[in-house]
Amino acid sequence: MPYFRENGIDPAAVRYVIVTHADYDHSGGATAMRDVFPNSLVCAGERDRAMLEDLELMISDRYGEFAHTHNFDETEEGKHFIRAVAHSTTIDIGFTGGESLDLGDRTIEILHTPGHSWGHLSVVDKTTGFIVVGDAVLGDTVPLADGRPAFPPTYRYVEAYRATIRLLKGRRPVAILPAHYPAMFAESALDFLDLSLAYTDLVELVALETVTRSSRPISLLELIDKSHDRLGPWPSPACDYLVYAVLGHLEVLEQYHLVQSLIRSDGVQAWVAG
Repeated sequence: MPYFRENGIDPAAVRYVIVTHADYDHSGGATAMRDVFPNSLVCAGERDRAMLEDLELMISDRYGEFAHTHNFDETEEGKHFIRAVAHSTTIDIGFTGGESLDLGDRTIEILHTPGHSWGHLSVVDKTTGFIVVGDAVLGDTVPLADGRPAFPPTYRYVEAYRATIRLLKGRRPVAILPAHYPAMFAESALDFLDLSLAYTDLVELVALETVTRSSRPISLLELIDKSHDRLGPWPSPACDYLVYAVLGHLEVLEQYHLVQSLIRSDGVQAWVAG
């Protein structure tokens, strides 16, 4: 709101609030925006609607996906923090990609860019060629504000993520505007997309090699413990957030019959070479 006041923008003129995806740090304030933008409609990807409209579903299904068969979950302190800072919100318009919004002086296009979540959206400003990508592309690490590595890229659906990167690269963006990185222009934007795509190949290779070299069925967290130093500079416990990407790649490798999954006697899912 200080930005609106400093630039003389009337909050009543805001017509659309677009949520890029279902993560509490990207969606938890949408309800508050209804109060400050009284004429706005809240929009999001249709496939993320359920989690956006039910914060507890987001906590259990998105952040708690790995709890039962992989022994990895958000801490109770972390869940309490999410509930304290974020809220469920009703979505007025669910986008599926391909929509255009006429804003008078410009038209923006909605892209469906899944991978980090199934319903992730990106927004193209067709006047400038800028693309707001949110968390659709995540490079080889998510940084802290000062640029130091914070935690691994948390894409989950590998082939969709790769397709999203190729889609964005094919648009030859003038700039991409991510959520957790500085704006990137021209060749720097394309380099970031290439880096992100190359990182998926690295994770897949390391996952396959680690399973193949294991003398017994190896769990998701065991695999990460053995290989995280090859994938990035994050100390424990930040490296454990590789669960998102690594599980996605194990699912791809299983589809190609390069690994097989099983449930061990301890109830944990594990993998052997296929």
